[in-house]
Amino acid sequence: MIDQIRPSQFADWAKEQSTHSKRVLLIDVREAWEFETASIKADDFDVMHIPMQTVPDHLNSIDAERPIACLCHHGSRSQHVANFLQQNGFKTVVNISGGIHAWSVEADSTIPTY
Repeated sequence: MIDQIRPSQFADWAKEQSTHSKRVLLIDVREAWEFETASIKADDFDVMHIPMQTVPDHLNSIDAERPIACLCHHGSRSQHVANFLQQNGFKTVVNISGGIHAWSVEADSTIPTY
């Protein structure tokens, strides 16, 4: 089962995970036009844009030992990707429920909604 975190909880979760040796990786699984429309600015974590349909092709480029948070528009696509990653041996994976839309509302109002 994949843990769900809200955007308002992400900073605390990322700080908790940063006590380990690997930085948090936020994987944005939205399409390119969505990523260009509204994106999260990385602070103490890294962002990787991998559209959902291409995730299987990129598995070897993602460190399975890193803590990973998956993000999409509202949380459905990212939930599927989080499940896929977990089934493929990724250790710490969470889904950001509410997606980039909720992130704009809860964490960073400078991010446009669409």
